[in-house]
Amino acid sequence: MDLFQSQDSAAKPLADRMRPLDFAQVKGQDHLTSDEGILNRMIASKQCHPFILWGPPGTGKTTLAKIFAAKAGFEFFVFSAVMSSMKEVKSIMQRAQKIKTVSGKPTIVFIDEIHRFNKAQQDAFLPFVEHGDILLIGATTENPSFEVRSALLSRLQVYTLQPLSQQHIVEVLQYAVDNDAWMQKQNLHIPADVLTLIAQKNPGDARAALTLLETVISVIDDKQITAKDVLMVMQKPDVYYDKDGEEHYNIISALHKSMRNSDTQASLYWLARMLEAGEDPLYIARRMIRFASEDVGMADAHALIFANAVKETVHFIGLPECKLALAQLAVYLANAPKSNAIYTAYKKIQKDIANGEVYPVPMQIRNAPTNLMKELGYGDGYQYAHDQENQIANMTCLPEELQNRTYYQPTEEGFEKKLQAQMQYWAQRKASTKN
Repeated sequence: MDLFQSQDSAAKPLADRMRPLDFAQVKGQDHLTSDEGILNRMIASKQCHPFILWGPPGTGKTTLAKIFAAKAGFEFFVFSAVMSSMKEVKSIMQRAQKIKTVSGKPTIVFIDEIHRFNKAQQDAFLPFVEHGDILLIGATTENPSFEVRSALLSRLQVYTLQPLSQQHIVEVLQYAVDNDAWMQKQNLHIPADVLTLIAQKNPGDARAALTLLETVISVIDDKQITAKDVLMVMQKPDVYYDKDGEEHYNIISALHKSMRNSDTQASLYWLARMLEAGEDPLYIARRMIRFASEDVGMADAHALIFANAVKETVHFIGLPECKLALAQLAVYLANAPKSNAIYTAYKKIQKDIANGEVYPVPMQIRNAPTNLMKELGYGDGYQYAHDQENQIANMTCLPEELQNRTYYQPTEEGFEKKLQAQMQYWAQRKASTKN
């Protein structure tokens, strides 16, 4: 299907009618669209290579692909990863081969939402990209490293688009108000503060902002559009978040690192971002339980108890009430004393085991449930701590080869400071115990 096929402009959505026709009209992507930007430089040098445009919704990925194709002067086809079949893919690939044979030029193939193509579909493009029959341009909101097959990704450059600033979106909206024929016929008055509100409610996304503007105009029977009209139509903002994609991992990482840095306000914000976007609250609770043991540890042993209590609350009462319990936990963990001493100790042991430091259990602490095991020396030399004068035996429990290893070293934070003193106390009592 030719992306530039003629259509009745009156039937097109406002966002499509306002689509820029030149790089100079594109907002917020100067690193790609300026005279020194890579897209213009490829066209100027006539050395075009396949690439992926990666960025949030409404930042201009499809627009840039259309402009690039028009300027490059190559035949252009578009695929939707949601709608296109393998039959269509093979048909276009065969046609591209013929065009290359006759004209010597590749065909630009634009794949919208390339991350939704399955393995077989992505693999089908490989030989044609390799032989230069097609110039593949992909668009995706997902991290290509996760979603695009490595064999295909290795043949593509990845160009990142930035979320649009609020000012950029206001400029896009104002341009539509001033230049769209349909809007001019409505004889509307749309104050600047209304356009600013629409931009605020659609952060980074020009398409969503234009769609909201068009919807407000369509449903409000009044020539004077107000902020109240926008809020009534919108009801609730669309929070950009993909539960299976990069943004999911970005935001859970932001929550974890904000709590680790004892930033209460940021911890609450990132928690709410996930919850309001529809994240599973039990997933968040599990991650916070992990944080309680990994980053708080023995500095506040109650953190793990509290985290598990919140998990039970989430399971018992569910949404929306459990949001507040998770908020309580986020505040508690952000302000708890921090220690990764347990985490570090366990990593040391993992490393020793991986390096072959695996030794038999010392005889004195082996279990001896049978006479044969007793005859073999199992349990010989065991001293029952409760029977000792200091309630600790002068007996080694680590393998002989590991006697000098220190895995866990308490910090000076919170309860660990007391724990450090307690460990020293037991060490002194052990040293004073008679053999």
